[in-house]
Amino acid sequence: MILVTGATGFVGSILARQLAQQNIPLRCLKRSTSVMPVILQPYAGLIDWVEADILDTPKLEDAFEGVTQVYHCAAWVSFKEAHKEPMISTNVMGTANVVNLCMEHDARLVHVSSIAAVGQAKPGQLITEKNHLEETPANNIYSISKLESEMEVWRGIAEGLDAVIVNPSVIIGPSAGTDGSGKIFETVRKGLKFYTRGTCGLVDVEDVARCMIALMNSNITAERYIVNAENWRYKDLMEAIALCFNLNPPTTEAKPWMLEMAWRGASVIGAITGNDPSLDKIAARAATVEQNYDNSKIVKELGFKFKPVAESIKEVCEALKVN
Repeated sequence: MILVTGATGFVGSILARQLAQQNIPLRCLKRSTSVMPVILQPYAGLIDWVEADILDTPKLEDAFEGVTQVYHCAAWVSFKEAHKEPMISTNVMGTANVVNLCMEHDARLVHVSSIAAVGQAKPGQLITEKNHLEETPANNIYSISKLESEMEVWRGIAEGLDAVIVNPSVIIGPSAGTDGSGKIFETVRKGLKFYTRGTCGLVDVEDVARCMIALMNSNITAERYIVNAENWRYKDLMEAIALCFNLNPPTTEAKPWMLEMAWRGASVIGAITGNDPSLDKIAARAATVEQNYDNSKIVKELGFKFKPVAESIKEVCEALKVN
């Protein structure tokens, strides 16, 4: 039996759908407050939904009965400073529970980490799986969460766990809506006037799921893989999105000092209104940094061919136009 954690989320739901489309029975975890994704409703006969939180050890143990393969996609994602400690604790302890149960049941694990848990390369070089964070990025609670969660998987591997880790770049896809990476598209759609000089990696959510399934079905173990289709300049990304919406692309560069003022102002407004700030410090500073990723390891070892990012951008824009 295959178990998918986080099956109601962006990556987990697409992964579950791809497995179900192959007529593979699977078990999916959901919290009591979560709603089954619409895209999975046609496969209700193949999916055994189990209400269990990754922190609820007794229920999680029951969900692992008969399980031989686990895709761990569940995670709490937040950039609010107030969520720092509980989010890190939840993600790390939840991953530790999954790792321990995988070892207890001799189940193979594919763990979804992030490029946020990968270190930086020297200037002018591509970032590879060999780049490790040399110190915990104290000001980036998301990176801390993903790094320490990944460390739990490496701990399990050292103890004999059969596992593979994927480190996706910025994941895009129509089902994101206006959440997560969808916020980028929605921001441009509302009339963004500025672009930044940085770069980022982009990958379609369908490709992330396909890579995970291919790795699960391989003999590869104790490895990590950067899952990244292409590296894009933010300026080009904003321009491509704007053109898809038939809008004028941003023409003014947002300088670092401007972004510093912007995130501080957004923070004040967020504190007053109680809403999430439209721009946080981590995103503002990352927007001016060149982060280019090397996908040659997964391309070479799996023979994987990524979907062109330009196609993914068009699909996301078309979905947002409809909705």
